[in-house]
Amino acid sequence: MGFFAKKEILPLSLIFTVILVTAIFYPVLPEKVPSHWNIEGEVDSWSSKNFTVLFFPSLVLGLYLLMTLLPKIDPLKENYLKFIGSFFWLKVIFVAFFSLLYFYTLWAASGNAFSINNLIIPAVSFLFVTLGFFLPKTKRNYFVGIRTPWTLSSDEVWDKTHRFSRKVFIAGGLTIFLGVFFKDLTPWFFLATILLAVLFPIIYSYLVFHKIGGKDKKGII
Repeated sequence: MGFFAKKEILPLSLIFTVILVTAIFYPVLPEKVPSHWNIEGEVDSWSSKNFTVLFFPSLVLGLYLLMTLLPKIDPLKENYLKFIGSFFWLKVIFVAFFSLLYFYTLWAASGNAFSINNLIIPAVSFLFVTLGFFLPKTKRNYFVGIRTPWTLSSDEVWDKTHRFSRKVFIAGGLTIFLGVFFKDLTPWFFLATILLAVLFPIIYSYLVFHKIGGKDKKGII
C-alpha cells in the first residue's frame, strides 16, 4: 500500500498540469468557449470561460478523489486489494482522458482546433482497449467493472463476464479506430460499436448466471 501511495504522484501531476494549462490559457480565452459538439463534430453549445475553467478542473479533481474514495466505502472493499494496481491505472486513465478533453476545449476556444472527431475517435478507441486489458483483473465490487445483478451475485459469473468483456472491449476499441481511416463509418457506426460493446457483456452475464444456476459459495446470494 505504501508503494501504491507513492504512485499517486502520477495522477496528481496530471491534475497539476490541468491547473497550470488553465492559468496559461485563461488570459487568451474568449468570453464564450465551446462546450459541446454534435455527432458531426460541430460545435452546437457554448459556455462562459469562467464556467469552463472552473468546471473541467473540478471534474478532473473530483473524479480523482471519487476513485480514491471508492475502495474505502465499497461493501466489498477487501476485494480491491486483489486488483489495487489495476485500479490505480484505471484511475490514471480516466483522469488523463478527461484532462485531454479539457485541453482540446481550451485549444478549440483559442481558434486553433482540428476536428474533434480526429481526437475523440482515437481517444475512445484507446480507452476501450485499455479497459479491455484491465477488466479481467478486477474482482467483484460495486463500483468498477461490469456491474449487473448477475455479476454482483457470483464470483464465477463476475470472472467469466470480465474475461469475455476483455475480448469485446478490445475488439470494440479496434473497430472504433477504423473511423480514423473511414470517415463514412462515423458517427453512427461509432455510437453503435460503443453500445454493442457495453450491451454484449450484460447479456453474457445473464446467460452465464442462468447456466450455472446462480450458485456460488463466494457469492452474496
